[in-house]
Amino acid sequence: MTVTIKDVAKLANVAPSTVSRVIANNPRISEATKRKVKQVMEELGYHPNLNARSLSSKTTQTIGLVMPSSGDVVFQNPFFSTVLQGISEGAHEKKYALQMTTGRSEQETFEAVIEMVQGKRVDGMILLHSKVEDQVIMYLRKMDFPFVVIGKPAKYTEEIAHVDNDNVGAMKEATDYLIKLGHQQIAFIGGSTELMVTVDRLNGYKQALEEAYIPINEEYIKHEEFLREGGQEAVSELMALPQRPTSLLVVDDFMALGVLNKLDELGIKVPEDISVVSFNNILLSEMSKPPLTSMDINILKLGVEASRSLIKKIENSSEPTKRIIVSHKLVERSSCSPLNISNN
Repeated sequence: MTVTIKDVAKLANVAPSTVSRVIANNPRISEATKRKVKQVMEELGYHPNLNARSLSSKTTQTIGLVMPSSGDVVFQNPFFSTVLQGISEGAHEKKYALQMTTGRSEQETFEAVIEMVQGKRVDGMILLHSKVEDQVIMYLRKMDFPFVVIGKPAKYTEEIAHVDNDNVGAMKEATDYLIKLGHQQIAFIGGSTELMVTVDRLNGYKQALEEAYIPINEEYIKHEEFLREGGQEAVSELMALPQRPTSLLVVDDFMALGVLNKLDELGIKVPEDISVVSFNNILLSEMSKPPLTSMDINILKLGVEASRSLIKKIENSSEPTKRIIVSHKLVERSSCSPLNISNN
């Protein structure tokens, strides 16, 4: 037999309206009453009807966050903590709460998204990455559910609200920087090719080489996870080549720390023997040895703009779909130097 609010109220010796207010975490209800009602709910096995609550209140004032599936990537890479800070700032401006979802696999994450949407637990969602084949995006489009992507959607780009950098232009600028220093043997260390950020940055790298009439060497292109270990593995492979690159482009600062560690192990000096340019400009890039030249992509602003854009869509269904491009800037430090021809 289904347990109702009235059953909880009767056993807790309170009014049904008080139970409803406890479920909604109304600040006017005392903590003692909340504890008593919650204890009765647990004893009776009562679960609030989230669907009904949403219908009555019309809104949850909550934004769902869709994280990448791999927990290691989420909790190790500082990019995510910074972008979450920005999302939180944007949500706080309009008094929205955040609810995070992830899973050990893409399927688990997808199922969690379905539960959040169908359970009406959130008013909209922010996707913290964009994949080439993204079933979450396709589902949210099908459900006509408000969402914003941090990154560039692979499909329906003009129809999906998103906040991104000009990743093609940023990587082209970084590659041009090394070319101006005299480098031609430039390697690219990227993340998964399933991610649009990797696809775009690889395109920018290739464009710069083609415009400078530098042949593209496929052996110089490596793809690993956005983790420190990924950078180490890529460097091991590159440094084992008969003709080593004289410079490295790394698409993520956290990966670049692994790159620097491995180069140090191999006795290869930065920037004397090899130059390194990285991306994201997290705090660790400034603290590394040597400090990394890194492309600042304004991670915090990516998060803030994503929150603001989504809340506008939630509060006004006729809000036009927007593509917001956040500026980037190369921050020069000590990890690059002009090519020393005598050593190469």
